[in-house]
Amino acid sequence: MTKRDMRKPVVIVDDVSVTYTVYATGKRARGRLGKDGLVAKKSSLRKIRAVENVSFTVYEGETIGVIGSNGSGKSTLMRSIAGLLEVESGRVFASSRPTLLAVGAALMPNLSGEQNIMLGGMALGYTRASMTNSVDTIAQFAGLEEFIDLPMRTYSSGMAARLRFAIAQHKDHDILIIDEALAVGDKQFRNRSEARLREMRAQAGTVFLVSHSIASIRETCNRVIWLDKGKIRMDGDPIKVTQAYKEYMDSISTSPEH
Repeated sequence: MTKRDMRKPVVIVDDVSVTYTVYATGKRARGRLGKDGLVAKKSSLRKIRAVENVSFTVYEGETIGVIGSNGSGKSTLMRSIAGLLEVESGRVFASSRPTLLAVGAALMPNLSGEQNIMLGGMALGYTRASMTNSVDTIAQFAGLEEFIDLPMRTYSSGMAARLRFAIAQHKDHDILIIDEALAVGDKQFRNRSEARLREMRAQAGTVFLVSHSIASIRETCNRVIWLDKGKIRMDGDPIKVTQAYKEYMDSISTSPEH
């Protein structure tokens, strides 16, 4: 029995497929021009397979990097694990409800950063008194001390994303999914965030980190899953998987077709 087999499985993805149905325009229809001088187009519903027959098991204390080019199915898979997107086939099992932290996570634009911290913390289960005492710590983590009393609508997208992560990391999650939320901010913020993820992993929390930053993946994760066109292309050691991914992407960018 391996060391991994002795640990508790916390997420099981069993032969999962996810398909989107989208409205798509088809080929140009032959015939006469319309009144506006444009050729009419046929339209139809089209099914897109975003994730196809994906299976893997994640154990407590693992930090899983999820990599792949745009459109490879990363965010779709993470939303399925979080229970926010229904799978077409297969099953997802989790030992507790995963928390998804994405760049697009909602904050209240007309409320201040401090008020959003209060609301976000109470949504995570903290008391008002506890969050009142935590505002300064969270604002400092996000690097927003000077702006915390301003309305969220005045924040840049990067400032808002830093605040989202700072609120989420304040709680120890059993399963936390981070979708590109560390792609914003300066080096100091990324260092604080990566250190916090390592701390969560040491406490037997499980983290999924979706990122295009190979450096962050290597620094933070102890396992990497590479998705390509909705399928797992490679799953294993961070250095080996990210190196293979980098070589593949380099070969694509230098091919004559590109």
